[in-house]
Amino acid sequence: MQNSTLIDSFGRQVTYVRLSVTDRCDFRCIYCMAEDMTFLPRKDVLTLEEFALLGRAFAELGVTKIRVSGGEPLIRKDVIQLFESLGAINSINDLCLTSNGSKLTELAKPLVDAGVHRINVSLDTLNEQRFKELTRFGDLNTVLKGIDAALNAGFKKIKLNSVVMKNYNLQEAADLATYALERGMDISFIEEMPLGEIHSHSRDVEFISSDELRNQLSNSFELTATNEDTGGPSRYWKARGYNAKIGFISPHSHNFCDTCNRVRVTASGRLLLCLGNEHSVDLRAILRAHPGEMEPIKEALINAMAIKPEKHEFNLEEEPQLLRFMNMTGG
Repeated sequence: MQNSTLIDSFGRQVTYVRLSVTDRCDFRCIYCMAEDMTFLPRKDVLTLEEFALLGRAFAELGVTKIRVSGGEPLIRKDVIQLFESLGAINSINDLCLTSNGSKLTELAKPLVDAGVHRINVSLDTLNEQRFKELTRFGDLNTVLKGIDAALNAGFKKIKLNSVVMKNYNLQEAADLATYALERGMDISFIEEMPLGEIHSHSRDVEFISSDELRNQLSNSFELTATNEDTGGPSRYWKARGYNAKIGFISPHSHNFCDTCNRVRVTASGRLLLCLGNEHSVDLRAILRAHPGEMEPIKEALINAMAIKPEKHEFNLEEEPQLLRFMNMTGG
């Protein structure tokens, strides 16, 4: 095979892959999915062994960072086995997890033992009633206990992710930042992405740009821009008096496509070349036509680079062009 790395037609090298190991979740966050969801049949979801093979294939093609996501990845039975398999790949120097925190009390230490370096926990409010409103089924105290367990488990870094909506939790942004910073955790505030058709709120009405939010947070923190890059889309600001940082992920107001180094694999084995487009390759068909074989998968990954688009085009004022919800795509 001629190529040993994944380089798209715009010269960008893919070094980061996100594996969505399930579309199921024990929450129903209003910006992520509908309240009444239809999930994939079990047979359509990749096995843990298939995900492990994909991880090794990506690693052999130059990927050094893998993030496991969902849905909620920790509700998948025996998922620790996958982390152990991925953690054993020497060239993966950043094995990460995105979680809603509901299972961390019991699984934080096993995740560290399996080789997970970093974890992102979604937390949009510190108000118990609002948490129930935003997640529909979640319990705030369970998540906060899970974050405490993660802080004690020995991860190299823990970060909080917060989707900010103007009439839901904007007034809590400073409190969320303080909660994270005082515990030595970074926090990233995320502009809501228009994935999936929702009826709980109007995305254009709820939208607040990263610049507006940063200006508001400047009333509570003295912020200084940094050049820190963790391999993802977040842009970080140092808050005076704290070692941890405040980040902003801005798919609308500050498009970061020109430096995109990422691809995603959905729970059903679909390789998504861009979060905001439908360019994709069916890896499940290849995995199941050639069980246990590495070369057909590597060839498909290399060939897929030709259809990775230059950028996404999100428009909050239009109906979503992408009808898949975030739980299908992975965080």
